[in-house]
Amino acid sequence: MTYCTTFRWLLETFDQSVALNTLSPANVDIIHCDFSSLNSNVLPGANRYECAEHRAIFGPDTQPHRESKAFHHQSLQMPDCGIRCNTDFRYSLFAPSGRGNARSLVILLNGLNEKHWDKYLPWALRLVESTGKAVALFPIAFHMNRTLPEWSSPHIMSVVANERKKLHPTIAHSSFANAAISTRLQAAPQRFFWSGLQTYLDIIQFVKQIRAGNHKHIDPTASIDFFAYSIGSFLSELILMTNPQGLFSDSRLFIFCGGPTLDRMYPGSRYIMDSEAVIALHAYLIEHLDNEFGRYPRLGHYFRDHHEIWDYFRAMLSYPKMKGLREDRFRGLSGQIEALALKRDDVIPPVEVINTLQGDFRDVPIRVHVRDFPYPYSHVMPFPYRPSLGSQLDECFDDVFEVAAAHLR
Repeated sequence: MTYCTTFRWLLETFDQSVALNTLSPANVDIIHCDFSSLNSNVLPGANRYECAEHRAIFGPDTQPHRESKAFHHQSLQMPDCGIRCNTDFRYSLFAPSGRGNARSLVILLNGLNEKHWDKYLPWALRLVESTGKAVALFPIAFHMNRTLPEWSSPHIMSVVANERKKLHPTIAHSSFANAAISTRLQAAPQRFFWSGLQTYLDIIQFVKQIRAGNHKHIDPTASIDFFAYSIGSFLSELILMTNPQGLFSDSRLFIFCGGPTLDRMYPGSRYIMDSEAVIALHAYLIEHLDNEFGRYPRLGHYFRDHHEIWDYFRAMLSYPKMKGLREDRFRGLSGQIEALALKRDDVIPPVEVINTLQGDFRDVPIRVHVRDFPYPYSHVMPFPYRPSLGSQLDECFDDVFEVAAAHLR
């Protein structure tokens, strides 16, 4: 089947409300698995926090500044730790039919501000077909089916976007599609930390569940690899760099349209976040972060004083900072990581992927491929559903996933 035919077929078949979708012609099952995060206790909104590992107790975080008009909808005022769909959710496991428990797994991580799995369905199917491994579509916190339906509503979020335009007359890239994430991150940029930390801990929880023999469809000894796109690449890089509890010592990572330090990403887009949110996030993470630890002791505890993720997280925020630590670690991981960037990607430019993964002097031997497709594409939609593109689209899709499969096999 062509890419477009496959895409349309998967859209009609994929249904997370049931336990199983069977893709008979492909001999692949899609198993929808329930997951309950044990890590929502790191999210903002609680009155008391505890780090059990270090027996540290913290009071409530300072409440984010609320712009009343932009926060008029109640879904944007809910405490993060109380959003149930972010704690109890389903992830989808694509697995070869009739082979018993999977002996190898690829965890696929999504991009920023995405609320449905549509574009990833052909990616997951192709990875199963080309590697023989199972593929888990595991959603980042407050994304995909871990997000409130109101945040995807054109009617509700158009009102929020219009209010943001009134509050910020020079705003760019404002749209209903990014109104929720833009409002939330501008008001409290530290959410980037906490939701990322929750996902990081959720993946550890998921893999420990597998290792303990508590997964119905994955063998306890299964290999664990990653296919990561966009901001999912940032998260997966941190997972390999920190290698918590030695769980990912042998894991391989394929990066697609991702990889650079945060300051070398340009997420201003009607589909990702508006310019006010980008400014607030970059200022907080890159310019003011060190000053925030006095205001937020819990932040300092997790990302400066006691948790190993901090040094690598900081090294991945700004290209000039902690470059030696970052490049030394990537050098050690060079056999595990490979990347593919797109020439006309203006969100994740290829030169920034190369700079981060290969270093100033190109002496970090991580392979980075650069491709340019002969049709209009974007970071958000590298493979647009456009049957008129014919074989060009099929050839480019095949090329990318042949490179990915060769690394992940």
